[in-house]
Amino acid sequence: MVKIFAVCFVAVLIFGIFYIISLRGRIGYTDWKSFKGFYFAHRGLHNNSTAPENSMEAFRRAKEKGYGVEFDVHLMADGNLAVIHDNSLLRTAGVDVQIEDLTTADLKNYFLEGTAETIPTFSQVLSFFDGAVPLIIEVKTNGKNAAAVSQKVSEQLEDYKGSYCIESFDPRCVYWFTKNKPEVIRGQLSENYFKNDKSVLSFPLKTLMTGLTTNFLTKPDFVAYRFADRKHISYRLCRKLWKMQGVGWTITDEKDLKTANEENIFPIFENINPKVRK
Repeated sequence: MVKIFAVCFVAVLIFGIFYIISLRGRIGYTDWKSFKGFYFAHRGLHNNSTAPENSMEAFRRAKEKGYGVEFDVHLMADGNLAVIHDNSLLRTAGVDVQIEDLTTADLKNYFLEGTAETIPTFSQVLSFFDGAVPLIIEVKTNGKNAAAVSQKVSEQLEDYKGSYCIESFDPRCVYWFTKNKPEVIRGQLSENYFKNDKSVLSFPLKTLMTGLTTNFLTKPDFVAYRFADRKHISYRLCRKLWKMQGVGWTITDEKDLKTANEENIFPIFENINPKVRK
């Protein structure tokens, strides 16, 4: 009995050590000076009438307010990048087509949320901001295109002079930047997938992604976690033990914004208009 207990204890201890080590990102590389003090408008400073999410109007409004901006990019059929959140345009443009099946020329035919705004390209958005505010760029994947979309994002950022970082829910994208563009600030997006009723991930993938245990491969500079899930043990260990920068999504009230500030979490917000701190 004692031997069984000892074996179990050693096994748990070894598992615990490997688990803790697996959470470690890249520590001490990034100077966050250009990001500190900013609030990041989720998909731009959008509303339900004139400024749809991820539209040029939403980006104009955010830039005018002095907010940092978070937005999403997808790889299209012609190899260019579109700025939009969903793979399907059904929710945002009322047409059930996949953004990955479209070309740059097609974008002018799809109007966002009943407005005159159309889907911008990544290069348009970069030209518009031109270094005015820091950007959090979420790389979206579809199937096996993680390497292709990551490479294209990297290419279009090559001459960009402003402050930016990339993040993705897909560890393959984070890993691509780790191996090919280590100078780019990179982050792992995640949440507690066991609380997400809409998640289609298998149990093993939910466990890996919720637990942030791909960090040992991807070595992210920061972890962007659903703010409501920030007390998860893996996120807390990344922050407290390994001293990684935290990013919180998506904050929708002033109380949570205040908490994020107190906990040194860069806030990605929507549906509020916080007072700019810089």
